[in-house]
Amino acid sequence: MSSWKDADPSLGYLTRKDTEVKLPRATRVKNKTPAPVQITAEQILREARERQESEIRPPKQKITDPTELGEYRLRKRKEFEDLIRRVRWNIGVWIKYAQWEESQKDFKRARSIWERALEVDYKNHTLWLKYAEVEMKNKFINHARNVWDRAVTLLPRVDQLWYKYIHMEEMLGNVAGARQVFERWMKWMPDQQGWLSYIKFELRYNEVERARGIFERFVQCHPRVGAWIRFAKFEMKNGEVVKARNVYEKALEKLADDEEAELLFVAFAEFEERCKETERARAIYKFALDHIPKGRAEDLYRKFVAFEKQYGDREGIEDAIVGKRRFQYEDEVGKSPTNYDSWFDYIRLEESVGNKERVREVYERAIANVPPAQEKRLWQRYIYLWINYALYEELDAGDMERTRDVYRECLNLIPHQKFSFAKIWLLAAQFEIRQLNLKAARQILGNAIGQAPKDKIFKKYIEIELQLGNIDRCRKLYEKYLEWSPENCYAWSKYAELERSLAETDRARAIFEVAIAQPALDMPELLWKAYIDFETGEGEFDNARALYKRLLDRTKHLKVWMSYAEFEATAINKDELDETEEALEQKKQCIQRARRVFEEALNYFRSSASDLKEERAMLLEKWLNMETTAFGELGDVSLVQSKLPKKLKKRRHVTTEDGSTRIEEYVDYLFPDETQTTNLKILEAAYKWKKQKLSSGDD
Repeated sequence: MSSWKDADPSLGYLTRKDTEVKLPRATRVKNKTPAPVQITAEQILREARERQESEIRPPKQKITDPTELGEYRLRKRKEFEDLIRRVRWNIGVWIKYAQWEESQKDFKRARSIWERALEVDYKNHTLWLKYAEVEMKNKFINHARNVWDRAVTLLPRVDQLWYKYIHMEEMLGNVAGARQVFERWMKWMPDQQGWLSYIKFELRYNEVERARGIFERFVQCHPRVGAWIRFAKFEMKNGEVVKARNVYEKALEKLADDEEAELLFVAFAEFEERCKETERARAIYKFALDHIPKGRAEDLYRKFVAFEKQYGDREGIEDAIVGKRRFQYEDEVGKSPTNYDSWFDYIRLEESVGNKERVREVYERAIANVPPAQEKRLWQRYIYLWINYALYEELDAGDMERTRDVYRECLNLIPHQKFSFAKIWLLAAQFEIRQLNLKAARQILGNAIGQAPKDKIFKKYIEIELQLGNIDRCRKLYEKYLEWSPENCYAWSKYAELERSLAETDRARAIFEVAIAQPALDMPELLWKAYIDFETGEGEFDNARALYKRLLDRTKHLKVWMSYAEFEATAINKDELDETEEALEQKKQCIQRARRVFEEALNYFRSSASDLKEERAMLLEKWLNMETTAFGELGDVSLVQSKLPKKLKKRRHVTTEDGSTRIEEYVDYLFPDETQTTNLKILEAAYKWKKQKLSSGDD
């Protein structure tokens, strides 16, 4: 027995061991071979059913005399009354009680029970239905009529009561009574189904005029698109085309702005189409497309395209298809007005149609969507709307004044203090040149230089003036260009090139001198090259040589040394390139000067830039190449071969971005002058090692 200390109060002072569930031990099956006779599930179920005992049923009673019948009735009534007293609100008990009295053919008592039940819950329409059905089943017509009348008076919003009442009157052939019941019902303004039932009732008796009157009241009670379409179809079915058209027209007057107006327009157009009035149908479709919001007109567009394909000509079909695409673009630009790609597609569509006014309208709507912020990246697509607008007015519409206005408005709109677009200035100026208005073009380009100077504007302006032969204007423009951007090597080179083309050598040289004296240049190597090429082209080799020396004072780059050496190798007048001894002597002098440049460069890389081994090796390769090819028979390869380095593959530790180290292979160069010193260092290290070993042996 467990100790009291192990008891848990939450478990009723039982221990954990006492509360454990002890499952029976699993039975081990020793013989697992299948039995010779197998029993199926079907056989088990069949045997279970056969062994079931028969159900015990109470014996049937047979009543043989009135006294026994009276006792039976008294007993049943007492049971029902007791049950009602206990569950008064249970309507099912009342219904069973009344139906039992009906089965005993005691209709007064049954009627009394129904009335008592209605006093308990008169709002339960099931009671009224059962009550009236009992009266009708037993052919108490007036009683049934009385029950229905009371039911629809107390519960006028229960449609089933009205339907049953009307059905009874109609089955009795009392059409006037049924109509009267319908009229009573219509005063309560039921739903559409109630009105449609009244109309079908009248049509069953061929009362077309009455049905028309009911339809008129119906559309007043339920002014919806579906109701008007039913009314029109009713008139059409009865062959009244004019009246059907009048119904559609009245419906459009009242429901043109309704959310379901699309269905009304489609139905009206299809009606006209059935009447062979294709022009009327087309006018309805177009009117609908102009007035219905684009988001709700998808089905309308589809129907219109199908209509045009069936009845229209080629132009009409294309217009319908364009209208469908126009609807899509309107939807896109409506959702995102600053999506300029959608505007471009929309404009391209309208231009393909060729309606100038519509194209201009779309252009005006598009350019009205100015980007929300003054950032150039937001304006880059927008500005092409203006460009395309101006080109359309000039090339397609042929309206030069409107083109000029478009360019003017665009230039006024751009915030030039923050950013500008050279393309717009140049297009506006080129347009004026095409109109032979040179003064206006110069004014536009001058304003561009004053408000938003750019390289493209200067280049184009100078190109225009140069084509016109205005050299003084070109010089002034170059001066303005260089005042605005003194570091622009392209501008300096082009300015000097202009002067050289005019044979103004001194002016060109002065421009180059001013250019290389600038404290900052964007591409100085191009400027120096242009200056040296200029002097070389003029045959001033001494000036070019002096320029190379000045350049080497500024930079000792490998390419400068190579270019200098190539220059010295070719620094001879081309007119003197003949086979005379004097020309041969001059050529030898050129080669000697080139070799001196190479020697000077090698000395620099050996002494001042010893770490630039790869550049030194490239310089030697260049020298070797010139000795073999450029110098021809006068070349001496042995001068260079003794100085060529050996390529060695080495390894080194490299630190990566994440902080780890790895080993990579690289190519190192071992020059001959370095080999001797390396060997001396090895001998010196070996001597020291031997000396240390001898001293340790003496110890």
